[in-house]
Amino acid sequence: MEIIAEFSFNKGKEFIEKNHKAELEQLRKVIKSVDASQCKTKVSKEKTMKGQMLYDPKAMNKCFKQLLKDDKWKVTRIIVKTFVPEISEEHKGFREIDAVKNKLGVEVQFGKYAFMVYNVSAKMTIFCKQGIIDSGIEVVPMLSLANEMSSGVSYFEQIKTDLEMRGISNIDIPVLVLGIDVIKRPKQNFSLKEFMKSHK
Repeated sequence: MEIIAEFSFNKGKEFIEKNHKAELEQLRKVIKSVDASQCKTKVSKEKTMKGQMLYDPKAMNKCFKQLLKDDKWKVTRIIVKTFVPEISEEHKGFREIDAVKNKLGVEVQFGKYAFMVYNVSAKMTIFCKQGIIDSGIEVVPMLSLANEMSSGVSYFEQIKTDLEMRGISNIDIPVLVLGIDVIKRPKQNFSLKEFMKSHK
């Protein structure tokens, strides 16, 4: 797979390149080594693309997680609890992050939009507060890839828009959002230099 676009939230790219250069390079290699063709296994039942072969989000997630595990990244889980006085009960559960190495957290998200925002705005902050990570990377599909998956899968362009418009809070941690695709498509080869020229 290919990294097509990057968004540095709260100076995430700068922080990670300075403090986690080796881990970032490892993750880039993992992404490059994912063979997406092995994950194009889902036959669509949706009206708009019935019978089409789609990329299976679960298969892609599984592939990423195995490669990260092989590279000594660890799935990390914490127990969470809170007391609700109105019903006199303690609620217990857990939160889990896909991969952690040397205090860098990674989430690979091919799910619905709410999960992407939750990862960056809540989950990574919780893990940072627990001293498990100091920064994070969110790996998400580009719209072009999301269009070849089940409906409802969110994408890079969407989360970048909302994080830019939301702004940065004083509890946000540095996060690098990586937008990926199975190949570099013609439009994605359009350089930043060309973009700036066309928007003068």
